[in-house]
Amino acid sequence: MTAIRLVSAALLLSAAPAAAAPIVVTFENPTVPVPIPAPDPFNPAGTRPFENGANLVPGGSFTSNGVTFNNLYDPGFDINSGWSYSRVTDVTTAGFLNQYAAYNLPGGGAGDGSANYGIAFSFSPGDAVIDLPAGFRPDSVRLTNTTFAALSILNGDQFARAFGPGDFFLLTISGTDAAGGATGSVDFFLADFRDGRSTVVSGWTTVDLSGLGADTARLALGFTSSDVGRFGINTPTYVAVDNLVLVPVGGAVGAAVPEPLSLALAAAAAAGWRRVRRAGVRSSSG
Repeated sequence: MTAIRLVSAALLLSAAPAAAAPIVVTFENPTVPVPIPAPDPFNPAGTRPFENGANLVPGGSFTSNGVTFNNLYDPGFDINSGWSYSRVTDVTTAGFLNQYAAYNLPGGGAGDGSANYGIAFSFSPGDAVIDLPAGFRPDSVRLTNTTFAALSILNGDQFARAFGPGDFFLLTISGTDAAGGATGSVDFFLADFRDGRSTVVSGWTTVDLSGLGADTARLALGFTSSDVGRFGINTPTYVAVDNLVLVPVGGAVGAAVPEPLSLALAAAAAAGWRRVRRAGVRSSSG
């Protein structure tokens, strides 16, 4: 009887579909084939896509691990918005010319094991979006401030004031389904000076996205700040992003194809079943 149970368990295991692996977007394999150069001086319009060491993919988009990141170019303001990817490590230079650097101070947060990371900039609401591949949902992401935003918050600049009591800088990641319906949102304070706090995110931090609906097909990044002027938010509306983790919806994705180990177990189970049957026949005939 024990042999029969073991054989049955092996048969069930062999029939189980292989689960699709999670997707981890590290920005190490973007579709744009030109490598990112070392940081260089600001390039005027027309000589992009490179600016301060970041690939801006002007007027288009790029993909990494099957995930699409948009990029927009506004010739009227001569500015790119949406997504770029970078590997700049400058955490000390303030101002716009260092807009594509992740603010990851020593001890601020564990490194992500990859040189590249993404930079989202939202010039207008809805500028920075992420389109997810079918069959996957967001699970988590690693975030930190950019050096441009963090030093502006801490020290102020020609456009923004230094933060004081009551100030905040908030990132909201909103999900929508394929039809544009809301699937939830996640808030993350990149800086929080409310209720006696004086927090400015200074290292890669994991943010849970698993609360967004399983049918989430697009993520949109938006910013809110307590420092608002005549033309909108004064705080630089940037965030650095890495290691976006997507997991399969409902377990296995695609056809149920047995793994090689499952095939071997199935063969062994069939052989065991034949032995059990033969043993039962000999016992009954004796």
